[in-house]
Amino acid sequence: MQVLRSIDALSSIPGPLALAVGVFDGLHLGHQEVIRAAQEHAAQHHGTAVVVTFDPHPAHVLRPGSAPKLLCGPRHQQLVLSHIGIPCLLACPFTTETARTPATAFIHQLVEAARPLGCISVGYTWNFGHKREGNIHLLMEMGQEHDFAVYGVPPLKIDGEIVSSTLIREAISTGNFTKAATLLGRDYSVFGTVIEGQKLGRQLGFPTANVDVENEQLPPLGVYAVQARIESVWLPGVANLGRRPTVTENAEPSLEVHLFDWSGDLYGKDLEVRFTKFLRSEMKFSGLDELKAQIQRDIAAAK
Repeated sequence: MQVLRSIDALSSIPGPLALAVGVFDGLHLGHQEVIRAAQEHAAQHHGTAVVVTFDPHPAHVLRPGSAPKLLCGPRHQQLVLSHIGIPCLLACPFTTETARTPATAFIHQLVEAARPLGCISVGYTWNFGHKREGNIHLLMEMGQEHDFAVYGVPPLKIDGEIVSSTLIREAISTGNFTKAATLLGRDYSVFGTVIEGQKLGRQLGFPTANVDVENEQLPPLGVYAVQARIESVWLPGVANLGRRPTVTENAEPSLEVHLFDWSGDLYGKDLEVRFTKFLRSEMKFSGLDELKAQIQRDIAAAK
Protein backbone atom coordinates (compact mmCIF):
# COMPACT_ATOMS: atom_id res chain seq x y z
CA MET A 1 0.00 0.00 0.00
CA GLN A 2 1.26 3.47 -0.91
CA VAL A 3 1.41 6.00 1.94
CA LEU A 4 1.28 9.74 1.18
CA ARG A 5 2.21 12.47 3.66
CA SER A 6 0.82 15.59 1.98
CA ILE A 7 -2.35 16.54 0.12
CA ASP A 8 -0.29 17.72 -2.85
CA ALA A 9 1.01 14.16 -3.28
CA LEU A 10 -2.49 13.11 -4.40
CA SER A 11 -1.55 14.47 -7.83
CA SER A 12 0.65 11.39 -8.33
CA ILE A 13 -2.27 8.96 -7.93
CA PRO A 14 -4.27 7.95 -11.05
CA GLY A 15 -7.77 9.46 -10.95
CA PRO A 16 -10.56 9.82 -10.61
CA LEU A 17 -9.89 9.66 -6.89
CA ALA A 18 -12.50 8.31 -4.48
CA LEU A 19 -11.60 9.68 -1.05
CA ALA A 20 -12.81 8.21 2.23
CA VAL A 21 -12.09 10.94 4.77
CA GLY A 22 -12.08 10.62 8.56
CA VAL A 23 -10.01 9.90 11.66
CA PHE A 24 -10.72 6.14 11.41
CA ASP A 25 -9.24 5.10 14.75
CA GLY A 26 -9.79 1.36 14.96
CA LEU A 27 -11.15 1.00 11.43
CA HIS A 28 -14.30 -0.60 12.83
CA LEU A 29 -17.33 -1.72 10.81
CA GLY A 30 -18.78 1.79 10.71
CA HIS A 31 -15.52 3.14 9.30
CA GLN A 32 -15.41 0.28 6.82
CA GLU A 33 -18.83 1.32 5.46
CA VAL A 34 -17.43 4.79 4.72
CA ILE A 35 -14.39 3.25 3.04
CA ARG A 36 -16.50 0.75 1.09
CA ALA A 37 -18.50 3.59 -0.49
CA ALA A 38 -15.24 5.04 -1.83
CA GLN A 39 -14.06 1.63 -3.01
CA GLU A 40 -17.30 1.03 -4.92
CA HIS A 41 -17.13 4.46 -6.56
CA ALA A 42 -13.52 3.83 -7.60
CA ALA A 43 -14.44 0.44 -9.08
CA GLN A 44 -17.39 1.86 -11.03
CA HIS A 45 -15.39 4.77 -12.45
CA HIS A 46 -12.04 2.97 -12.94
CA GLY A 47 -10.37 5.21 -10.41
CA THR A 48 -8.39 4.82 -7.19
CA ALA A 49 -9.75 4.57 -3.67
CA VAL A 50 -7.74 6.59 -1.15
CA VAL A 51 -8.26 6.71 2.61
CA VAL A 52 -7.55 10.20 3.97
CA THR A 53 -6.84 10.44 7.68
CA PHE A 54 -4.80 12.55 10.11
CA ASP A 55 -1.57 11.90 11.99
CA PRO A 56 -1.49 12.34 14.89
CA HIS A 57 -5.10 11.88 15.96
CA PRO A 58 -6.53 15.45 16.11
CA ALA A 59 -7.56 15.03 19.75
CA HIS A 60 -3.91 14.47 20.72
CA VAL A 61 -3.16 17.97 19.38
CA LEU A 62 -6.33 19.81 20.41
CA ARG A 63 -6.89 18.30 23.86
CA PRO A 64 -3.87 16.16 24.78
CA GLY A 65 -4.90 15.89 28.41
CA SER A 66 -8.17 14.15 27.57
CA ALA A 67 -7.42 12.51 24.21
CA PRO A 68 -8.79 8.97 23.80
CA LYS A 69 -6.41 6.03 23.84
CA LEU A 70 -5.72 4.89 20.29
CA LEU A 71 -7.13 1.60 19.07
CA CYS A 72 -4.73 1.58 16.10
CA GLY A 73 -1.33 3.20 15.82
CA PRO A 74 -0.23 4.47 12.39
CA ARG A 75 1.47 1.27 11.18
CA HIS A 76 -1.30 -0.92 12.57
CA GLN A 77 -3.79 1.24 10.67
CA GLN A 78 -1.81 0.71 7.47
CA LEU A 79 -1.81 -3.04 8.04
CA VAL A 80 -5.60 -3.19 8.49
CA LEU A 81 -6.21 -1.00 5.43
CA SER A 82 -4.00 -3.20 3.28
CA HIS A 83 -6.02 -6.22 4.41
CA ILE A 84 -9.27 -4.61 3.22
CA GLY A 85 -7.80 -3.79 -0.16
CA ILE A 86 -6.97 -0.09 0.06
CA PRO A 87 -4.17 0.79 -2.39
CA CYS A 88 -3.34 4.24 -1.00
CA LEU A 89 -3.43 6.08 2.33
CA LEU A 90 -3.02 9.83 2.77
CA ALA A 91 -1.95 10.53 6.37
CA CYS A 92 -2.30 14.30 6.62
CA PRO A 93 0.01 15.81 9.25
CA PHE A 94 -2.21 17.41 11.90
CA THR A 95 -0.97 20.46 13.80
CA THR A 96 -2.54 23.46 15.54
CA GLU A 97 -2.19 25.25 12.21
CA THR A 98 -4.11 22.45 10.49
CA ALA A 99 -6.86 22.88 13.08
CA ARG A 100 -7.25 26.51 12.03
CA THR A 101 -7.77 25.60 8.35
CA PRO A 102 -11.30 26.54 7.21
CA ALA A 103 -13.39 23.59 6.04
CA THR A 104 -13.77 25.07 2.54
CA ALA A 105 -10.01 25.55 2.23
CA PHE A 106 -9.38 21.91 3.16
CA ILE A 107 -11.78 20.68 0.48
CA HIS A 108 -10.31 23.10 -2.08
CA GLN A 109 -6.88 21.56 -1.39
CA LEU A 110 -8.26 18.10 -2.14
CA VAL A 111 -9.99 19.30 -5.31
CA GLU A 112 -6.85 21.02 -6.61
CA ALA A 113 -4.54 18.07 -5.86
CA ALA A 114 -6.71 15.28 -7.27
CA ARG A 115 -6.50 14.40 -10.97
CA PRO A 116 -9.54 14.60 -10.83
CA LEU A 117 -11.60 14.25 -7.64
CA GLY A 118 -14.40 11.73 -8.21
CA CYS A 119 -16.02 11.53 -4.78
CA ILE A 120 -15.67 12.14 -1.07
CA SER A 121 -17.14 9.65 1.38
CA VAL A 122 -17.58 10.54 5.06
CA GLY A 123 -19.65 9.56 8.04
CA TYR A 124 -22.94 11.45 7.82
CA THR A 125 -22.43 13.20 11.16
CA TRP A 126 -18.70 13.94 10.70
CA ASN A 127 -17.52 17.52 11.23
CA PHE A 128 -14.22 18.99 10.08
CA GLY A 129 -12.29 22.22 9.62
CA HIS A 130 -11.86 25.26 11.87
CA LYS A 131 -14.36 25.19 14.74
CA ARG A 132 -15.84 22.02 13.16
CA GLU A 133 -17.69 24.19 10.66
CA GLY A 134 -17.57 21.60 7.88
CA ASN A 135 -20.34 19.01 7.58
CA ILE A 136 -22.16 16.87 5.02
CA HIS A 137 -24.24 19.82 3.81
CA LEU A 138 -21.16 21.93 3.06
CA LEU A 139 -19.61 18.95 1.28
CA MET A 140 -22.69 18.52 -0.92
CA GLU A 141 -22.64 22.22 -1.85
CA MET A 142 -18.97 22.02 -2.77
CA GLY A 143 -19.56 18.76 -4.63
CA GLN A 144 -22.07 20.50 -6.87
CA GLU A 145 -19.69 23.41 -7.39
CA HIS A 146 -16.65 21.27 -8.22
CA ASP A 147 -18.36 18.26 -9.81
CA PHE A 148 -17.56 15.48 -7.34
CA ALA A 149 -19.97 13.04 -5.73
CA VAL A 150 -20.56 13.02 -1.97
CA TYR A 151 -21.52 10.01 0.13
CA GLY A 152 -22.71 10.63 3.67
CA VAL A 153 -22.74 7.19 5.28
CA PRO A 154 -25.18 6.88 8.21
CA PRO A 155 -24.05 5.47 11.56
CA LEU A 156 -24.00 1.67 11.71
CA LYS A 157 -25.97 -0.03 14.50
CA ILE A 158 -25.32 -3.52 15.88
CA ASP A 159 -27.62 -4.95 18.56
CA GLY A 160 -29.19 -1.51 18.97
CA GLU A 161 -25.89 0.29 19.62
CA ILE A 162 -24.09 2.67 17.25
CA VAL A 163 -20.69 1.24 16.40
CA SER A 164 -18.05 3.64 17.71
CA SER A 165 -14.42 3.68 18.78
CA THR A 166 -15.57 4.68 22.27
CA LEU A 167 -17.69 1.55 22.57
CA ILE A 168 -14.80 -0.61 21.39
CA ARG A 169 -12.38 0.99 23.85
CA GLU A 170 -14.83 0.20 26.66
CA ALA A 171 -15.10 -3.43 25.53
CA ILE A 172 -11.32 -3.87 25.34
CA SER A 173 -10.71 -2.19 28.70
CA THR A 174 -12.91 -4.85 30.34
CA GLY A 175 -11.52 -7.74 28.30
CA ASN A 176 -14.73 -8.26 26.30
CA PHE A 177 -12.98 -9.41 23.11
CA THR A 178 -16.17 -10.94 21.70
CA LYS A 179 -17.94 -7.58 21.67
CA ALA A 180 -14.83 -5.80 20.39
CA ALA A 181 -14.55 -8.28 17.49
CA THR A 182 -18.24 -7.86 16.67
CA LEU A 183 -17.82 -4.09 16.38
CA LEU A 184 -14.45 -4.20 14.63
CA GLY A 185 -15.41 -6.84 12.09
CA ARG A 186 -12.19 -8.70 12.94
CA ASP A 187 -10.46 -10.06 16.02
CA TYR A 188 -9.04 -7.37 18.28
CA SER A 189 -5.26 -7.31 18.06
CA VAL A 190 -2.27 -5.21 19.02
CA PHE A 191 0.72 -4.45 16.81
CA GLY A 192 4.31 -3.54 17.45
CA THR A 193 7.99 -4.23 16.96
CA VAL A 194 9.95 -6.86 18.89
CA ILE A 195 12.63 -5.19 21.02
CA GLU A 196 15.29 -6.49 23.37
CA GLY A 197 14.17 -7.12 26.93
CA GLN A 198 15.78 -8.57 30.04
CA LYS A 199 15.87 -12.04 28.41
CA LEU A 200 14.56 -13.55 31.64
CA GLY A 201 12.21 -15.84 29.75
CA ARG A 202 15.13 -17.37 27.89
CA GLN A 203 16.93 -17.99 31.21
CA LEU A 204 13.82 -19.77 32.51
CA GLY A 205 13.55 -21.91 29.37
CA PHE A 206 10.63 -19.98 27.84
CA PRO A 207 12.01 -17.39 25.37
CA THR A 208 9.67 -14.47 24.85
CA ALA A 209 9.26 -11.71 22.30
CA ASN A 210 9.04 -8.32 24.00
CA VAL A 211 6.60 -6.33 21.84
CA ASP A 212 6.79 -2.53 21.79
CA VAL A 213 3.06 -2.06 21.25
CA GLU A 214 1.67 0.83 19.16
CA ASN A 215 -1.85 0.52 20.53
CA GLU A 216 -2.67 2.74 23.50
CA GLN A 217 -5.93 1.02 24.47
CA LEU A 218 -4.99 -2.30 26.05
CA PRO A 219 -6.98 -5.00 27.82
CA PRO A 220 -6.68 -5.66 31.57
CA LEU A 221 -3.24 -6.73 32.76
CA GLY A 222 -2.78 -10.48 33.05
CA VAL A 223 -1.80 -13.67 31.27
CA TYR A 224 -3.53 -14.63 28.03
CA ALA A 225 -3.66 -17.37 25.45
CA VAL A 226 -2.76 -15.57 22.23
CA GLN A 227 -2.06 -15.95 18.54
CA ALA A 228 0.73 -13.97 16.90
CA ARG A 229 1.20 -13.27 13.22
CA ILE A 230 4.74 -13.60 11.89
CA GLU A 231 4.56 -12.34 8.31
CA SER A 232 1.43 -14.18 7.09
CA VAL A 233 1.35 -17.11 9.56
CA TRP A 234 -0.60 -17.13 12.83
CA LEU A 235 1.11 -19.08 15.63
CA PRO A 236 -0.33 -20.00 19.05
CA GLY A 237 1.29 -18.91 22.26
CA VAL A 238 0.91 -17.43 25.72
CA ALA A 239 1.51 -13.82 26.70
CA ASN A 240 1.99 -11.74 29.81
CA LEU A 241 0.68 -8.20 29.67
CA GLY A 242 1.89 -6.62 32.85
CA ARG A 243 4.53 -5.06 35.08
CA ARG A 244 6.49 -8.27 35.95
CA PRO A 245 6.28 -7.68 39.73
CA THR A 246 8.41 -10.74 40.55
CA VAL A 247 11.52 -9.23 38.92
CA THR A 248 10.84 -5.45 38.75
CA GLU A 249 9.15 -2.72 40.73
CA ASN A 250 6.86 0.00 39.33
CA ALA A 251 7.64 -0.96 35.74
CA GLU A 252 5.56 0.25 32.82
CA PRO A 253 3.25 -2.47 31.43
CA SER A 254 4.84 -4.54 28.67
CA LEU A 255 3.73 -7.39 26.43
CA GLU A 256 5.86 -10.53 26.37
CA VAL A 257 4.84 -13.37 24.04
CA HIS A 258 6.04 -16.98 24.17
CA LEU A 259 5.26 -18.89 20.97
CA PHE A 260 4.80 -22.64 21.16
CA ASP A 261 7.13 -24.93 19.21
CA TRP A 262 8.87 -22.05 17.46
CA SER A 263 12.41 -20.71 17.54
CA GLY A 264 14.19 -17.95 15.70
CA ASP A 265 15.30 -14.34 15.93
CA LEU A 266 12.38 -11.89 16.08
CA TYR A 267 14.32 -8.77 17.07
CA GLY A 268 13.29 -5.84 14.90
CA LYS A 269 10.38 -7.73 13.34
CA ASP A 270 6.76 -6.59 13.49
CA LEU A 271 4.33 -8.75 15.41
CA GLU A 272 0.53 -8.63 15.44
CA VAL A 273 -0.93 -10.29 18.52
CA ARG A 274 -4.55 -11.19 19.15
CA PHE A 275 -5.86 -12.24 22.55
CA THR A 276 -7.70 -15.56 22.53
CA LYS A 277 -8.57 -16.05 26.20
CA PHE A 278 -7.81 -14.52 29.58
CA LEU A 279 -6.04 -17.09 31.78
CA ARG A 280 -5.27 -15.32 35.04
CA SER A 281 -4.35 -12.04 36.68
CA GLU A 282 -0.72 -11.09 37.08
CA MET A 283 0.87 -12.23 40.36
CA LYS A 284 4.04 -11.64 42.32
CA PHE A 285 5.90 -14.87 43.12
CA SER A 286 8.39 -15.66 45.86
CA GLY A 287 11.15 -16.41 43.37
CA LEU A 288 12.09 -17.57 39.90
CA ASP A 289 11.40 -21.25 40.60
CA GLU A 290 7.81 -20.51 41.56
CA LEU A 291 7.48 -18.22 38.52
CA LYS A 292 8.83 -20.95 36.22
CA ALA A 293 6.36 -23.51 37.59
CA GLN A 294 3.47 -21.09 37.01
CA ILE A 295 4.62 -20.37 33.44
CA GLN A 296 4.51 -24.12 32.76
CA ARG A 297 0.93 -24.20 34.05
CA ASP A 298 0.05 -21.15 31.93
CA ILE A 299 1.41 -22.84 28.80
CA ALA A 300 -0.62 -25.96 29.51
CA ALA A 301 -3.76 -23.89 30.07
CA ALA A 302 -3.19 -21.88 26.88
CA LYS A 303 -2.65 -25.02 24.79
